Amino acid sequence: MSSANYITPLPEVAKQFFVDFQGKGKITMLNLLKYKTTADYSELENLSPDQVISGKEAYKIYAMYTLPLIQKVDGQVLFFGKSKNYLIGPENEKWDAVLLVQYPSVEKFLEFSKSPEYLKTAGHRTAALEDSRLLPMLQNNQ
Repeated sequence: MSSANYITPLPEVAKQFFVDFQGKGKITMLNLLKYKTTADYSELENLSPDQVISGKEAYKIYAMYTLPLIQKVDGQVLFFGKSKNYLIGPENEKWDAVLLVQYPSVEKFLEFSKSPEYLKTAGHRTAALEDSRLLPMLQNNQ
């Protein structure tokens, strides 16, 4: 893995994301996920489970809270699966899981990601992940 870790977007990147995808229809988000060995709730005591858990287990908690919120904005999980090594790509980058989530629009994605319900439990994602990538995509015909 690189020395930089990416868990949340920079504000200027998030603003440009909205400009680039506004009004373009369905958006699919490619998530590459690298779990922490042990979830880190040190700055999230209000969310911390009673016992020490793995990053993978913390991400399962995040997903349990998040899936209904994705569905609430008419989004859907298209794929969630294990990953390991690239067939083509850097040998030093390894991901534990890959997730594809589709939203009807960038506006619906933002509605989901800024909702108080989501923000209340999003810390499970932060506790779970060592590193991640989030790549927004449009179909070629859009």
